[in-house]
Amino acid sequence: YGAGFYYIPGTDTCIKLGGYLRVETWLGTNSVVAGTLNGVGGAHNRLGNNYTWRSRQDLNIDTRTATEYGVLRTFFDGNFTWTSGGLAGSGATPGSTTYTGDNIAGGSLGVYYAFIQFAGFTMGKAVSIFDAPWTGYPGGNHFELFGEANSVTGVNQFTYTTEFGSGISAAISAQDPTRYYQSNIFNVSGATAAGIVTGAYGVNNFGGTRSPDILGQFRVDQAWGLFQLSAAAHDNHVAYYGATETSGHPDDKWGWAVQAALSIKNIPTGPGDVINVQAVYTDGASRYNFQNLLPTTFAMYGGTGLPGAYQSLGFAGVADAVYGGTTAATGTQLNAVKTWGFNGAYTHNWNPHWNTAIYGSYARANYGGEGKALICSSPALVGAAPIGVALTGACNPDFSIGMVGLITRWTPVKNLTFSADVNWTRLDQNYSGTVTAPTLGAVAKPAAVYELKNQNSVAAVIRAQRVF
Repeated sequence: YGAGFYYIPGTDTCIKLGGYLRVETWLGTNSVVAGTLNGVGGAHNRLGNNYTWRSRQDLNIDTRTATEYGVLRTFFDGNFTWTSGGLAGSGATPGSTTYTGDNIAGGSLGVYYAFIQFAGFTMGKAVSIFDAPWTGYPGGNHFELFGEANSVTGVNQFTYTTEFGSGISAAISAQDPTRYYQSNIFNVSGATAAGIVTGAYGVNNFGGTRSPDILGQFRVDQAWGLFQLSAAAHDNHVAYYGATETSGHPDDKWGWAVQAALSIKNIPTGPGDVINVQAVYTDGASRYNFQNLLPTTFAMYGGTGLPGAYQSLGFAGVADAVYGGTTAATGTQLNAVKTWGFNGAYTHNWNPHWNTAIYGSYARANYGGEGKALICSSPALVGAAPIGVALTGACNPDFSIGMVGLITRWTPVKNLTFSADVNWTRLDQNYSGTVTAPTLGAVAKPAAVYELKNQNSVAAVIRAQRVF
């Protein structure tokens, strides 16, 4: 089955062991996947880390056996990780902070993939067929991008793939949405002043699962590159209007997403150079655009020149749907949130040891007329303290977020790579005026007037990785 496989003595099965060891430092961010988008990182104060360190050992086991139905394959990929973590204000005791990282000799164990492949079926935790082959990394970038679903850590699924020849294939899949594809379903009747300024437009109130997400894929993979078309259907199943089942509930509302991906190889700028791009549109299935490894609420602070304002603030929230009401008599049905986005990268190989990729992404969320009306009439947003934040300007929860980055890699010897990735992220929110926010102890922000303003984040990561 290729280099690295060997027979297990006394069996008819071949096995291959592999993995990588990675050491990386994230600069200018309080996390290890993105810039300062929320929490203490977005607060830009003394609680946030100037750097976050992570070390990881990844191990994978690939077994294959020839059968009359084709190859029977099992694959497992797990990793041991230690991350230095950060701080968060407790919000209860003035000046108190809490460490959020791994224990001194602790760390964490992650299971990325654990699946069986047999006779065209894939059963278990694997990359979703919705994703492009590069998952969330069109330029081999380290920062997570918007404009994609990104199941690089695997999602539970039952998938059937058929090959038509000449690199053409099709697949259909049922996959578990609970950890990867459920965004917020906000009941705006439960919104609070403290929640609003963190991007939470109400109580997140989805119910238990009723249906897996249903996916389809069509793919052409040839020497010139690749084209892939993917689609997904997602059931939005809400809990109740109030605290108990007697309060009633909105009806389920199915959402959907569609994505196209294109890879162009053998371009004239150099051997191995490649362009990867993809675009996605969602209606009630926002996680297929605002991927699971990134936050669904944003709160970024910055400077201000507005007299009387303490600082500036940009906040926004991602949802599959919003609704309102505390009883069936007063409640609304689900109003789906529509989003669209794209990302892409161009990778150039300077020589066999050096390459550089420039990459970017963009995503936008639109709440629609009824969704905006629900949010913008919320007492938590337009009311005065202590109930609300007294928005003084235009109310529009629609927003967009964009990223641009540059990564350069040096591979001095085979399978050892050093890389540096620099990323700029901009939150473009559509509110104007000011809000009077309450005290937010978790990020050490005082009760004050804040100017509503677009915000930026610049961060970088330095990584060394040995693959075996």
